Amino acid sequence: MNLLPVRSIWIALSLLILAGPVGAADQDPVKLSTDSQPQEGVPQGKIAGPLKWTSRVFPGTVRDYWIYVPAQYDATTPACTMVVQDGLPLAARWKLPTVLDNLIHKKEVPVTIGIFISPGVVPAPHENARPRYNRSVEYDSLGDDYARFLLEEILPEVGKRYNLSSDPNDRLIAGSSSGAICAFNVAWERPDAFRRVFSAVGSYTGLRGGNVFPVLVRKVEPKPMRIFLQDGSQDLNLFGGSWWVANQDMLSSLQYAGYDVNHVWDEGGHDNRYAAAILPQALRWMWRDYPQPVRVRHGAKRWTDVLLPGEDWQLVSQGHQFTEGPAVNRQGEVFFSDIPNNRIYKIGLDDQVTLFAENTGKANGLMFDSQGRLLACAAEKKQIVAYQTDGSSAPLVENVTSNDLVVGQNGIYFSDPLHHRVYHLDRESKLRILDSEIQVPNGILLSPDQTLLYVADSRGQFVYSFQIRSDGSLTHKQPFHHLHVPWGQDSSGADGMTVDTAGRLYVASRMGVQICDQAGRVQLILSTPQNTGVSNVVFGGPGLDTLYATCGNKVFKRRIRARGVVPSRGVLKPPQAKL
Repeated sequence: MNLLPVRSIWIALSLLILAGPVGAADQDPVKLSTDSQPQEGVPQGKIAGPLKWTSRVFPGTVRDYWIYVPAQYDATTPACTMVVQDGLPLAARWKLPTVLDNLIHKKEVPVTIGIFISPGVVPAPHENARPRYNRSVEYDSLGDDYARFLLEEILPEVGKRYNLSSDPNDRLIAGSSSGAICAFNVAWERPDAFRRVFSAVGSYTGLRGGNVFPVLVRKVEPKPMRIFLQDGSQDLNLFGGSWWVANQDMLSSLQYAGYDVNHVWDEGGHDNRYAAAILPQALRWMWRDYPQPVRVRHGAKRWTDVLLPGEDWQLVSQGHQFTEGPAVNRQGEVFFSDIPNNRIYKIGLDDQVTLFAENTGKANGLMFDSQGRLLACAAEKKQIVAYQTDGSSAPLVENVTSNDLVVGQNGIYFSDPLHHRVYHLDRESKLRILDSEIQVPNGILLSPDQTLLYVADSRGQFVYSFQIRSDGSLTHKQPFHHLHVPWGQDSSGADGMTVDTAGRLYVASRMGVQICDQAGRVQLILSTPQNTGVSNVVFGGPGLDTLYATCGNKVFKRRIRARGVVPSRGVLKPPQAKL
């Protein structure tokens, strides 16, 4: 297929999107420094392309891309990479090849191969139809699709020709407008692959959900990223929001969270004249201490009464099939289940992992009672089983479907996701259904003072809160804890939960461990260990200041400032809630 028409269509479209009115650069010139102009004695790199690409991540799309190779490139040494959305039209408008020639020659940026990629187009099936332009879908959307496109398709393809470094500190990604939020989103989703971002007139607005970024930046645990923002006071003000306000909001959030961020504000509009003018200084700043790595930083204003600087997730146990149901005894020892393998393991105070029980009936949720017994939801046996300290067991409840449980002063509460039920077993072994209207009741927990019951809805966006009556029944049901949902999904995937002495609720979810205050608001989201899903969390260790997380076939731990609550130790009145 001859793709030249697609390229021509894209170049014409890009001129409208990226440049503003025709002739604007001549009418209102912005002075470029000598770094953006060819200099005598400076060797010039070469540009290969346009090269054609048909994507698998974005089915049916075709596109052009170009490769800039500096004169200093040495195939024996891995080169840094700079990816630019909107292809050579934008790179040329920024004078980027010339800027790289000059800055690499001065050794102010490392030897860098540029990859300039146009957005995809689905060609029209015949001459009386229009192509489908994929720019907004690829650039404005959240999620990891575009990151996968780069990491699974473009970078490996370019890597066949050139020696590219795989170190995330050696990669910079840049863009303008929707290409800018795309650049930020790639590094946000995959800081293990990209850590430096240049954003010009970024579209952090309500086009495809990008307006949530300022909130997520404040709440999600900081990532190792360095960001340079540029915008002008005459930028767009459209149905999706104000670009000028959104960029300032992004800066405020990044500063609040402690990111390594810089910015230039000007009087420009939605074009690339000012971005071209400040690009050399932006590149110097982003590479200023290279090869020192970009590290995680925490801001002075950051909500840090939970996080401990320098502490991260550490592997405790691996080689299982699927870990779940962590529970802590009075000593601070943590027990967890490996459901497919029908086993329960014990993590000692020295972090030594030993087998506690086998043939568990695919035990899932675990919880200790006041007698020191470990209660387990044995789904395959349709029982709740009580384990003694020596590993011997006996059924406590039979002919029930259960997933997770909690034990308090009023007996046992457990969830049944299959039948949408929440059960109560009182001290006289009377079993009753207390709720049957939550879509998928999963994790279940008591507040520290044991007056409230929390039930996580895996298929929704909330953790429900009930007040517990003196007879153990429930009242005043409320969709209380408002959780964040991954882009493109309609459910949080909320699962296991734990609480600390401040009354905060820690919810394992698809977004990570979401930490809610007593008012039900998410204040912090801990990133998942090694990008694996988190099924459950519990506090453990001698001081109950270590968070243990079950993640796929592994278990991780992380020491934090907070201290956990053990329901079997009795009630604890948390401090006054901050409303």
